[in-house]
Amino acid sequence: MSEGAYQRLWDSSHVTLQELLDQEQPLLEPVPNRERERQSFQYRLSSLYLYYLGLLRRFDTLYDQMVQPQKRRLLRRLLDGVAGRVLELKDELVRADLCENHCLDHVLHDLKLTPADLEVPIPKYFQLEQSSILRERGQILAEILSKMETLSLKESFLEMHRTDAIILLQSAERARQGRLRATFMREIRREEERNQKMREDGRHKFSQDQAAITIQKVWRGYLQRKRTLQDRQTEMEFIGMLPLPNQVAPLGVKTIACLGDSVRRLLQVEKEQEYQLAMVKTQDTLKETEGPDMKEKMKEQIRQWFIECHALTGRFPDYPDESLGGSYMIFADKTPEQVKMELEIQAQEGKKKDQEKNKEKEKEKTENKKKKKEKEEKTKGGEADATLKVMPSKFVPMINAGHEEYMNLWKNRNDSVHPNPSFDPETLREEKRKEMEQEIRIQSTCCRQTASGPVGWCRVWRRWLSSGTVDVFNHRVLGGRAPQPPLRMPVAPLHSSLSPCPFVLGGPAPPTSARPVDSLFKELVMFGFLKKSETVALKDYVGDCLYLGSTLNLAKKLPMPSLFDIRQNIALYGVLRLGSPDIHSMAPLIRSILLVGPPGMGKKMLVKAVCTETGANLFDLSPDNLQGKYPGKAGVQMLVHMVFKVARLFQPSVIWIGNAEKNFYKKVPKEEKEMDPKRIKKDLTKALRLLSPGDRVMLIGTTDRPQLAETKGLCRAYERILLMPRPDYASRYVLWKHMLEAQVSQAAQSLDISALAKVSDGYTPGHIVQAIQSVLTERRLLQLSKRPLVASEFLGHLAKLEPVYREEEEALKDWYFKTPMGKKMMKLSKDQDAEEAKLAKEKKKRK
Repeated sequence: MSEGAYQRLWDSSHVTLQELLDQEQPLLEPVPNRERERQSFQYRLSSLYLYYLGLLRRFDTLYDQMVQPQKRRLLRRLLDGVAGRVLELKDELVRADLCENHCLDHVLHDLKLTPADLEVPIPKYFQLEQSSILRERGQILAEILSKMETLSLKESFLEMHRTDAIILLQSAERARQGRLRATFMREIRREEERNQKMREDGRHKFSQDQAAITIQKVWRGYLQRKRTLQDRQTEMEFIGMLPLPNQVAPLGVKTIACLGDSVRRLLQVEKEQEYQLAMVKTQDTLKETEGPDMKEKMKEQIRQWFIECHALTGRFPDYPDESLGGSYMIFADKTPEQVKMELEIQAQEGKKKDQEKNKEKEKEKTENKKKKKEKEEKTKGGEADATLKVMPSKFVPMINAGHEEYMNLWKNRNDSVHPNPSFDPETLREEKRKEMEQEIRIQSTCCRQTASGPVGWCRVWRRWLSSGTVDVFNHRVLGGRAPQPPLRMPVAPLHSSLSPCPFVLGGPAPPTSARPVDSLFKELVMFGFLKKSETVALKDYVGDCLYLGSTLNLAKKLPMPSLFDIRQNIALYGVLRLGSPDIHSMAPLIRSILLVGPPGMGKKMLVKAVCTETGANLFDLSPDNLQGKYPGKAGVQMLVHMVFKVARLFQPSVIWIGNAEKNFYKKVPKEEKEMDPKRIKKDLTKALRLLSPGDRVMLIGTTDRPQLAETKGLCRAYERILLMPRPDYASRYVLWKHMLEAQVSQAAQSLDISALAKVSDGYTPGHIVQAIQSVLTERRLLQLSKRPLVASEFLGHLAKLEPVYREEEEALKDWYFKTPMGKKMMKLSKDQDAEEAKLAKEKKKRK
């Protein structure tokens, strides 16, 4: 696509964005919490959520491929704003549905969208913009691990004499040759047995006509099978079950398209460097050409303002307070009388507000006690909230500002058909001029701060007004303090803004404040707490969405989340929040996630996928990994402090705890008492509370036996609990097809995948992967040309594996219904049943 095509896509995206912004205000109005109103409220939320997902996909494409640097800055703000709004709407959907997964099939049908539109796009800049940092961090980690491996090899392997080594190699080589000879002799023996059997039975002699008929039969059967296969393929292409030959892009076209994307990214870097140089040059030229005139005009305006105020009031007024606008009040096009009246009104309002605040604080203290009692009574009585409404958004003002900037700057430009990928000098000059005005205004405000109160200001202004030669912007008063720096300052490194010991968990501070961060990083790697995560893309967690969720709800059956729903929740709760500091600082805060499901559901794979998509560090605080390390209470405090400190300094970071139920055991088993798995419990919960918006650190726990843990303690530590039941038929079908096509693309078409998906009911994705790997060995792959794959080959390997029985899944569901979200779900279903019963009774009475 060209720059003009992306510009047209941007224009159409803002038309949709304007429509969505118009729909935001009605959602803020409260709605009665009744069945019909609740359904319409959920429908409006769902449709808004889907439209914002589409916008997120568009803005991600635009930011990734558009070259013009000024447009890309605006697109970045819009992309982060839309992503944050998606996260807010997800929280609103959870609050409205009282469920982590949502049945949006009916909304998709009404909006004429496909299930692909449900996919949460992960912005590409998450990985592209920090590729150099990830490379350096990976090199450091690899160096530390390589040193550890060399040390362990030296310790584990003893030196061997040369003759002993030669004897060992000779015996291994002779064993290999013996195995080859045995297989060769076995094939010769089978051939001899086959020939002997043919000699004993005797060959059947055909006449000329019989031989011709046999050959014709074989050839005609081959031709008919070939025609049948072609007819079947054309039929499947006609009904849309297979892509047409002209629709399948050859490999060369795909590679050229990928190369085009890479070329545009290189152009982005080139144009960005040009823009950075132009920013410096423009700032310097503006300071030289317009700076002195701007200062003189401001000085004249300030002088005139003070003279007029002195003529009206007979005295020099106090300089406007910084909270009220400072010198901006002077530079605004207002008369001194208006400014004076506004300042007096604002001062009176400020006093009134202070008085009202004091009164409100006293009232709040008394009301809070009443509210607590009322809440307790409501929870005991089981009363539901009276109204439904959406909470005010933090991202909508940000999106509004970006939309207005687009409308004012980029919508009606002459280059909209063939836009120039280079920067716009006029727009740049206007931006730098505004920055310079703010700089000068801040410098003038800085001079006010050096004076000691209103009296000092009056003296300064009298001297300045009388002389007319003092430069207010370079004036030093009472100590010669320098002017404040401009608004746009280079961002300091993350660790410089943090306290040296951000996580103190009670008692004396751990002695890490004097230690450099590199030594803490190395120590955690040496002890195995900081690990190198495997590269796993989130899209590799394959599964299909739930197509009958609304139908199940109407039938009063609770729909279970599919593998697609699990992947979406991980993308929303984990990836989008950890990937961007701007999104994390404003989005609803989620510190921890717990993945609950039977073994083989891919819980560890999802943890690795979050690390891969966001470039996060992986810390392992599993109970098995803690055994024998940092003993005692002080040791645990030291460990948790170090992990959270390094995770915070090198964010984004993921802290993984496998077998998370062990930290909250109801009763520790005898064989695990030496491990003491509960010793990290208190320090972990305290450290989690200290995480605030902007700290891109997330705790992810995985468990397959949550029943063994105390439910209250586990739910306190983990804010979001995601249940992962065994996959349904649609997810199993997609999983079988994807895994087989990854191994052998053509052989998968001849298999009856539907039968495999039906037979594998109760088996997890891990079981399916094991069955495929055990069947498709190297030898079997070489035989595919002669002996095609058959579905029955996988059944024997599946039978050897232990499936997930319904009793196990029901036990996990029963436990989930004891969690806070599960209790709300059950309460909502009971309330709905009660409402329906009331309506049925009323109908009977009317009849």
